[in-house]
Amino acid sequence: MYNNSERRKFDPAKFDSSKSANSFEWPFRLNFYDKSPWYEVSLEDFERYALDRLRVLAEIESSFARNRSWEELKSVTTRQCKDHLPLNSSSALTVDTQTERRNDHLGHFVLRLAFCRSEDLRRRFVKAETALFRVRYESDDTKERELFLQSRDFKWTEVNSEEKLQYANELKGLGIQQPEEGVPTTERLYKARQTVRWTQVPDLVNKRRVLLKDGWAYVPSKEQLSIVLRAFEANLENALDSTARSIMRMDGDTRLTEILNHMSRGFVAGVASEYSGPATGDEIRADMVDDLAKRHFPLCMRNLHECLMRDRHLKHFGRLQYGLFLKVLGLSIDEAIAFWRKSFSNLTDDKFNKEYKYNIRHSFGLEGKRANYPAKSCQQILLTDKPGPSDCHGCPYRHFSPDNLQTSLLATYSSQGLTSTDLAEVMRTVKEGHYHVACTRVFEITHAAAGVKKGDGIGEGESVTHPNQYAAKSIEIEKAQQKDAMVVE
Repeated sequence: MYNNSERRKFDPAKFDSSKSANSFEWPFRLNFYDKSPWYEVSLEDFERYALDRLRVLAEIESSFARNRSWEELKSVTTRQCKDHLPLNSSSALTVDTQTERRNDHLGHFVLRLAFCRSEDLRRRFVKAETALFRVRYESDDTKERELFLQSRDFKWTEVNSEEKLQYANELKGLGIQQPEEGVPTTERLYKARQTVRWTQVPDLVNKRRVLLKDGWAYVPSKEQLSIVLRAFEANLENALDSTARSIMRMDGDTRLTEILNHMSRGFVAGVASEYSGPATGDEIRADMVDDLAKRHFPLCMRNLHECLMRDRHLKHFGRLQYGLFLKVLGLSIDEAIAFWRKSFSNLTDDKFNKEYKYNIRHSFGLEGKRANYPAKSCQQILLTDKPGPSDCHGCPYRHFSPDNLQTSLLATYSSQGLTSTDLAEVMRTVKEGHYHVACTRVFEITHAAAGVKKGDGIGEGESVTHPNQYAAKSIEIEKAQQKDAMVVE
């Protein structure tokens, strides 16, 4: 795809912090991503930095689905960026900003490859990326932001003093006159900075926030962001169209296509970290599972538990999904064998030992290739091993019919505060395909008595992306309540 002679390796040591910003490879925190990466990267970095960015974009998409206000979305995104995608201004002298920007640059272009493949993916990617750009724009260093704007051609013309006086009456009619003490007369009449063709700011025209004259829109300073965002969107949409036409050149590289196919599913259920240790911090016993299931399990695991208790059996994928979940929850190998033996009460010891005990030990890494298998994330449950008519595994929010899902939700969580009036909101997100958002909303409703509010998610606004994440947070909330109760007593 690329000419090897044109590739170059990124070497942070080449960057001298004493140089001016414009001498750097990435002089600004803000980026329109015009220049594609022409440096060599390892396959590990290729995937790592794209996944870091995808975690942030997936949470932005979840915020849209949850109808968060802009300030709430901005707050959640800022926290996610701090954890997964740090990007500091040039004034942060103690931080290697060039490496941060290189990683940000690489992650964006990898996700372009993943999300250019369909119109729906492109639309969702542009929307999430534009929101991320806006969050960064509003939090950027003022001086650095101005330098960035000056470095690009936004096809705007500065408004002169004569024009401001000429159209003073019309501008007053718009209600945007801002008299301030100490501000020159012309600026007091109208804080306009640019004129652009009206087609560049249709949103502002629709809201009547600009003055139109002969096809030109006079844009106030405070509305300048609209021009920048429209330019960013248009630039990214064109780039994605171009990438989509070129992507077929990579189809022969299975190393990359498998990674990209996996990432393109990231908007379905977010991007979860693998859980490899006890979610509660404590080991649980076999006789505790039934009580924990009724108080703390998400609907997918609650359904598996109910099916197991009813039928005294689960098919292979159901045992795999539930068994790994319980392992990570804190069920040891001995307790797991005890739990499954008691649950399969209609089997003889000989049949259980021959047909099921080996698989239990295998899931703990004690047989076969001795791999320590992680519990399945929401994304894996949603997209792999689709359940058949008589199966119990999978995600109820995706795989149940609407009527069955509503019945199951009320039967399972009505004792924890879920009512029929809550179902409309939950079912709306299900219909839109935001299954993990629906699960997150159920978590908020069922833990409202513990102080969890709408929009809190499982903590700091984060959405559910893993069943063990749901259970761990639920148990944590209960422990905190019990601790507070002991302090009061």
